[in-house]
Amino acid sequence: MPKTRLVRLDRISTDPPAGTSRARIEKLTRALARELTELDDLLYAARQHGVLVVLQGRDAAGKDGTIRKLLDQCNAQGVRVESFKVPTEQERAHDFLWRVHPKVPAVGEIVLFNRSHYEDVLVTRVHDLFPRDVIDARYDAINHFEALLAANRTVVFKFFLHVSRKEQEKRLLEREEEPEKAWKLAVGDWQEREHWDDYTTAYEIAMARCASAELPWHVVPADRKWYRNYVVLKTVVEGLRPYTAGWLESLSALGKVRLAELREYRAAQRAKK
Repeated sequence: MPKTRLVRLDRISTDPPAGTSRARIEKLTRALARELTELDDLLYAARQHGVLVVLQGRDAAGKDGTIRKLLDQCNAQGVRVESFKVPTEQERAHDFLWRVHPKVPAVGEIVLFNRSHYEDVLVTRVHDLFPRDVIDARYDAINHFEALLAANRTVVFKFFLHVSRKEQEKRLLEREEEPEKAWKLAVGDWQEREHWDDYTTAYEIAMARCASAELPWHVVPADRKWYRNYVVLKTVVEGLRPYTAGWLESLSALGKVRLAELREYRAAQRAKK
């Protein structure tokens, strides 16, 4: 898989484009949400593809909020959320993708990864948990893994929720001030914040090494939640639209089979009278 040019996160705004109307964006977001509900129904019924949404970002970037927005539009029967925390002893005894593969979507499913296999080239790189050559080899493994998913009818979306250092600090402090958000408090969030520049480099390298025209990274301005939700929904909806015709064709063919079965059943019932 060809490498792309290094992403420069410091050159990408974390805010909406100047002059963006919040009212207009929220109206567009509602329309996209309705369309995603329709697409999800077709995806679930047709059982031709699975959808994997990878959400990466710094602490307080809005991964949970983005997931809630997507979940609101999906049929609960066909959607899952999977999180990837510090590997367990059993997981460490296997290759780093061992714990990931069983959690990818089956056909008809949407699976949301709250953090993902990319943690194994982010945290490990920032904290020097493995030799650099081991980490470098993982980029190729990730590319092969994602190519395998794509080749087996999985539509993959990869999002980096791009939050500024100032906005992250604001959100972390709000958690201390609001009792209903206190459960989110973690000393580790502040400790990891001390490695801001190292994480920036790690993300830039991961996005450059693990991206292609078929499986790109989408850097989402995340300082404004209303714009973040719009960008994610728009990307997913526009990515799924091309599959609609195939899903409808499949469901039309299935409908004809079911009607034929029903007519045959009724004919048999009449013959018994």
